[in-house]
Amino acid sequence: MAHIHILGICGTFMGGIAALATAMGHRVTGSDRNVYPPMSTQLEKLGIALTDDQDLTQLEPAPDLVIIGNALSRGHALVETVLQQRIRYTSGPQWLGEQLLRHKHVLAVAGTHGKTTTASMLTWILEAAGKHPGFLVGGVVQPFGQTARLTDSELFVIEADEYDTAFFDKRSKFVHYFSDTLILNNLEYDHADIFPDLAAIQRQFEHLLRTVPNDGQVLYASDEPALIPVVQSAPWVKHSGVGPSGDWDAELLRDDASAFRVMYAGKLVGEVHWGLIGVHNVRNGLMAIAAAANVGVDIATALQALSTFEAPARRLQLRADKNGIRIYDDFAHHPTAIQTTLHALRARVGRERIVAIFEPRSNTMKAGVHKDTLAAAFRGADSLYALQPEGVSWRLEDLFASLAIPVVVRDTVAELVAAIHAHEQGPGHWLVMSNGGFGGIHQQLIDLAQVANKSGSTTH
Repeated sequence: MAHIHILGICGTFMGGIAALATAMGHRVTGSDRNVYPPMSTQLEKLGIALTDDQDLTQLEPAPDLVIIGNALSRGHALVETVLQQRIRYTSGPQWLGEQLLRHKHVLAVAGTHGKTTTASMLTWILEAAGKHPGFLVGGVVQPFGQTARLTDSELFVIEADEYDTAFFDKRSKFVHYFSDTLILNNLEYDHADIFPDLAAIQRQFEHLLRTVPNDGQVLYASDEPALIPVVQSAPWVKHSGVGPSGDWDAELLRDDASAFRVMYAGKLVGEVHWGLIGVHNVRNGLMAIAAAANVGVDIATALQALSTFEAPARRLQLRADKNGIRIYDDFAHHPTAIQTTLHALRARVGRERIVAIFEPRSNTMKAGVHKDTLAAAFRGADSLYALQPEGVSWRLEDLFASLAIPVVVRDTVAELVAAIHAHEQGPGHWLVMSNGGFGGIHQQLIDLAQVANKSGSTTH
């Protein structure tokens, strides 16, 4: 088999590519700017040799193929060497599509929010049904403990990202995936670093629908205005609505959405009682049920599987419960995700105190795209602590001035933790929201909660 060298191998997607290529029998090596656990550990367990991306000797002798991650661009020494030496190269999405996905029935999960969770739900349902699917998801799929898996099943679940493919291919990744069953969770403006407006993202989704065969199936959120014209642009594709007025719908049995009824064609088909909360997760679950039904899984099996589903990491993940302080980690980094996450937690905890701790890290957030809607997303919290992003011309204090809750903005993580230490007394729910590491704040907050005394005030 071939020697494949991957540039940018430690990202979740590219690390998944490496795992799949290894499972297919290829010899895989790779490099990245930041080679560190846990991805470096996972790759080393697969026998994949890793190199720092400043070492040009890694291309000597030349590999059979170089797969270039979308984080690398012209000017990078390795990219320039690949081009100068005429080494054969491709992108991760194109390699995946051509070498693996075109030979499978692909269940692709696309949309602005909920891709990782929905893809994980779908994978778990198919596993419970004995389908043993392969998968590549942007998070660790429980209970497998993996982000990617190759099996002999005809079914393959993939998180279908709209971000661009590579420096030489500015189409969205998902156009390479040969989707057969396509989930469109939702659609909002995001990724301001590569898309000028919502219409540009819709255009990529329209391109995606052009790749679905006429015997395929598109499942879309029936109450998402931005998706309607996208679906209408592809009259040759079978489609089914999920949500209000759609073929599939749900009715909550509990306010926190920890139990719900499932309706198909207006008829009750069963109930789900699970460990998740939030209306957004109900919608994710409905999508997964509908997609599984499309490949022959009976509804009863799907409902039972969801009752035992464990959410991926960083989706309202409880990190610690110390002295009445519960610390959660969540990936929310868009106003809609922030609002729905807070709403879900509020429905679960009632009037108990919720402390929102937020890092505006995404390129879209730093570009100020969400400045007009960000403050309103935090109205479900009792207080807000936010990290001022570097290199922007606006201040978070100004954006949050209209909020009727206490707001603290600091320039460093250490200052933010000190403010929480000084002001937050007594039990509560500390919800950390970021799509990055947030400077290690999670452990610092856990340490802070650890020394809180049981009378309800922190130790100074």
